[in-house]
Amino acid sequence: MGTVIDSHFLALTAIVTVGYQLAFFVVTALLKFDKVTDFAGSTNFIILAILTLVLKGAWYFRQLVLSLLVVIWGLRLGLFLLMRILQWGEDRRFDEMRANLGKLAVFWIFQAVWVWTVSLPVTIVNASDNNPSIQAADIIGWIMWSIGLAVEATADQQKLAFKNSPGNRGKWSDVGLWKYSRHPNYFGEILLWWGIFVSATPVLEDAEWLVVFGPVFLTLLLLFVSGIPLLEDSADKKFGNVAEYRSYKRVTSPLIPLPPVLYGNLPLWFKKFFLFEFPLYSTNLSREGLVWYRTSQQQGSDKGD
Repeated sequence: MGTVIDSHFLALTAIVTVGYQLAFFVVTALLKFDKVTDFAGSTNFIILAILTLVLKGAWYFRQLVLSLLVVIWGLRLGLFLLMRILQWGEDRRFDEMRANLGKLAVFWIFQAVWVWTVSLPVTIVNASDNNPSIQAADIIGWIMWSIGLAVEATADQQKLAFKNSPGNRGKWSDVGLWKYSRHPNYFGEILLWWGIFVSATPVLEDAEWLVVFGPVFLTLLLLFVSGIPLLEDSADKKFGNVAEYRSYKRVTSPLIPLPPVLYGNLPLWFKKFFLFEFPLYSTNLSREGLVWYRTSQQQGSDKGD
């Protein structure tokens, strides 16, 4: 069908995303109903992928595959998060926002930016007239996506089962993949979106390479804003005085799954520069716990040296 507003569908996808998120924002604000927040985010990705694929109408194999990958990811995550919040009840992230329309609006605006930005690789591929043959980058990207989805889905299910067990109430998840990473689900999500970008590269030309901002934005978001920092802060406040938790945190990678015996003995500088063990992930340990944590980390560094 060709061009709609602009040849790369950037304006169209922005308008659709803002409209979709605005509709859910109105529902949330008027009805004080925030159970559909994550569902609105993940399904928005599906809408953009299908919309751009259909509007372009080229139906190239690469476009079909990337759109399908986004649909599979969006359906899996959207349904999982919706069922989880319906089971758990209220979303604690909104405890301070329900009575503050301004804060609530900022959240929904940020979610719209997240959806539109991270979708850029698929949007540009679906809008492109380029159709080179399948290359190594395509296969590598699809493999990265497959591993990422498997890790994210497995981690989500393992944590849900852990939380639903009465015997685990008041404990942190340290089973399955969570034994090797404090946030394996985020590792999976980052990996799969970088995989989508990699598989999009055979199509990209000139300024279209700026779509790398999509996975970069997601990575920075999870590392520094709404992902790991918030969860580390919450866990430190709950368990910071528990010696077993501090030990778990010292020997467990924040993102990339690694054997605890290996990670615990790596030099601290190596963890900071290559494995994302940033100081902001420990700012809310108790004073006593923070001294113990830093001392034990330094001891690990000395062993690594």
